[in-house]
Amino acid sequence: MNKLLAALLTALFATASFAASHAGAPMAAASGAAKAEAKAEKKEAKADAKAEKTAAKVDAKAEKAAAKTDKKAEKAAAEVKSDKKVATAEAKKDKAVAAADKKEAKAEAKAEVKKEEAKK
Repeated sequence: MNKLLAALLTALFATASFAASHAGAPMAAASGAAKAEAKAEKKEAKADAKAEKTAAKVDAKAEKAAAKTDKKAEKAAAEVKSDKKVATAEAKKDKAVAAADKKEAKAEAKAEVKKEEAKK
């Protein structure tokens, strides 16, 4: 009976040892999975932050280019407006000069006629 009791105790002890050693394994595996998940989340957050930073840089560059284009367009429009004003002023000046030349020619013709009449 002692042998039977000893065998039973040995079997019980072996079973308890086996169960105890394997009971922690799922916890360790779960802990490893949690670590891997946390690591993956950290990588994803890092990638998201990098993508947002890149998007912000692209947006800033696009805004800068748009502002530069707007400035060039405004400058070109101002030059066109200025050129138009200059052309209008030159046209008025040319018209005034032509009118003055016409008046001067008319006055000279009148003076010539009077001079001819005075000679007669």
